[in-house]
Amino acid sequence: MKMKFDNYMDPRKTFGKAVTQEAEKNEDIVVLSADSGKSSGFGEFIEKYPDRYFECGIMEQGVIGISSGLATTGKVPVFCAIAPFVTARPFEMFRNDLGYMNQNVKVVGRNCGITYSDLGATHHSLEDFAIVRMIPGVTILAPQDPYEIEEAVKAMLSINGPVYMRIGNPKIPVLFEKEPFVIGKGRKITEGEALTLITTGSMTMAAMEAVERLEEEGIQVEHIGMPTVWPIDAELICDSVKKTGRVMTIEEHYIKGGLGTIVMETLNDNGINVPIKMHGIPHCYASNGPYNELMAYYKLDADGVYGGIKEFLKNEEGNK
Repeated sequence: MKMKFDNYMDPRKTFGKAVTQEAEKNEDIVVLSADSGKSSGFGEFIEKYPDRYFECGIMEQGVIGISSGLATTGKVPVFCAIAPFVTARPFEMFRNDLGYMNQNVKVVGRNCGITYSDLGATHHSLEDFAIVRMIPGVTILAPQDPYEIEEAVKAMLSINGPVYMRIGNPKIPVLFEKEPFVIGKGRKITEGEALTLITTGSMTMAAMEAVERLEEEGIQVEHIGMPTVWPIDAELICDSVKKTGRVMTIEEHYIKGGLGTIVMETLNDNGINVPIKMHGIPHCYASNGPYNELMAYYKLDADGVYGGIKEFLKNEEGNK
């Protein structure tokens, strides 16, 4: 029986509402925009707190600098815009003004991965995990469902220091019960011994559907959802992989430099040498078109994830 999801919610509106609720408790929270405040879910914030909302226009490099300056005065800036425009475009400012200065700024990339599918490669964000992770001291979050987005907002606003969080564009379903978000901790979704499957962000939903199909075939997959991409939950990963002996990662990111690379490095650092398959977007300029069609093309829908797992397991059995 195919897994059914309901209660779909807009990740941008969910995010904006969560920031607005936290702003009621903390007057130091301010929001900055690069000509996309309402698109980022801040319509209510703008109405409630017009003096705490700063529309800067399309100048993301400058917005990072302004955010850093506001943080120096004790404010807690939240800057949200299209993912490649808050990571790739202002990378030097992100590195120097936020990372090097260890400023308490929260940068949120919306329409991440290929969710801005129709606008093509210039609007895709497939290297954000990789490049932001190269900035020392930056926490990277990728919540997996609406409730995790809400709780991740609370968590990132409660810690001191720079944070990057990515959220998508299409509506996503509630997957889990609401509970406090603990930065640096993963979530074991299913137990199994055939394979450790590690996912992040909205890819977790497709993986849950694939894992259910495999379970019906008697294949027990240990599925770990990783809403904190960095720092990664090394203990959870290593304990699982020691049991299963193989690992596969799924992400809406290049297969190079993202979650898969982080997992591989984590295993290597802990002396664990096992087969690993990284499943994501090939290292190329991704195509454009309807989002669901693109996800199917790159085998990132439930069918593609299911097929990828089956192929990996078959190849591993053949190598024994």
